[in-house]
Amino acid sequence: MAVNNPYQAYQQNSVTQSTPGELTLMLYNGCLKFLNQAKKGIETNNIELKNTNIQKAQNILREFMVTLDMSQSVSGSMASLYEFMINRLVEANINNDMEKIEEVYALTLEFRDTWKQVIQINRQKQYGTPGEI
Repeated sequence: MAVNNPYQAYQQNSVTQSTPGELTLMLYNGCLKFLNQAKKGIETNNIELKNTNIQKAQNILREFMVTLDMSQSVSGSMASLYEFMINRLVEANINNDMEKIEEVYALTLEFRDTWKQVIQINRQKQYGTPGEI
């Protein structure tokens, strides 16, 4: 008999029951978490921790790039920004450059906060009440 991990079940449910907007928010939050872990790797001289988490953050940014709707005018600019961020992370990984990770972190945080506002505005329009995320 298999023992279920309640935390894993909660995570699975939160992903499967989330809207696309909420999933995007989760990805931004994951990217921020991985960037923090990469900074920790640099601080502790743990090259594996730094490298693994930079690659995870880059994978999320790549996912954002490939899912852009290029028929929208803003998508070209977003693609360029994501590409810039990925390249900064390559440089950060090669040179153990905390400042470049901080730069990508700041951009990711700004995107995440903007996305969070969009979700809140859409919820207000849909349900007529402000909701916390």
